[in-house]
Amino acid sequence: MSKIFGRKPVLEALKSNVQIEVIYISFGQHGEAINQIFAAAKKQGIKISQLSVSRFDNIAEGQSTQGVIALKSAQKYFDFDELIGYSKKSSLPLLLLLDSIQDTHNLGAILRTAECAGVDGVIITTNQSAPVNETVEKISAGAVSHIKICKVNNLVQAIQQLKKEGFWIIGSHLGEQSKNYTTVDYKMPVALVLGNEEKGIRKLVAENCDFIVKIPMKGKINSLNVSVSSGILLFEILRNRNI
Repeated sequence: MSKIFGRKPVLEALKSNVQIEVIYISFGQHGEAINQIFAAAKKQGIKISQLSVSRFDNIAEGQSTQGVIALKSAQKYFDFDELIGYSKKSSLPLLLLLDSIQDTHNLGAILRTAECAGVDGVIITTNQSAPVNETVEKISAGAVSHIKICKVNNLVQAIQQLKKEGFWIIGSHLGEQSKNYTTVDYKMPVALVLGNEEKGIRKLVAENCDFIVKIPMKGKINSLNVSVSSGILLFEILRNRNI
């Protein structure tokens, strides 16, 4: 069982029918979001327990909570074939593949951006990836409750299967042979690959991409945070598709 910290993440979890066991609220909490949490929990038959500040703080374990914590069942991961089938319901499917993203704050921010961009699903690697935990839940501002996440053991095999299903694989990587990200026509089923914070996408993963794109840099620092890159690339795809 894991914890969801914060008013908005808890409210978003309630709206998306996440399996919540109990909601803890610190005494003295008021406001519109608190009222909405009470109303949604009552409608779904979810227990709310109001706790003294000291008891609540013990459960919070030093996290920033805004006076609200929910306990939910373990994170649900979607089957790979199920995710492909779901994505194909879109006129222009868009999947996001994360190659060994290890920082929970980056993962949370990427998931938030992906949900805002209407991504059909996110594929992460089983090994060498950040866990989808309380920190990711909070940083994502509740996006974890809405977006479909799939875990795969072998990202290259997943890419090869996606190609058979008609997806074009686009990797993000700085390099002399990389295309400017604004020059690609994204009006096709796309699986966008983002790499590890330090090493980028792995060599074999890059070799299996149909296109490698880069975001041109004008400053002296020749790199962007991966969560920032995700926003630039995903919303360029939307712009290109005129969505």
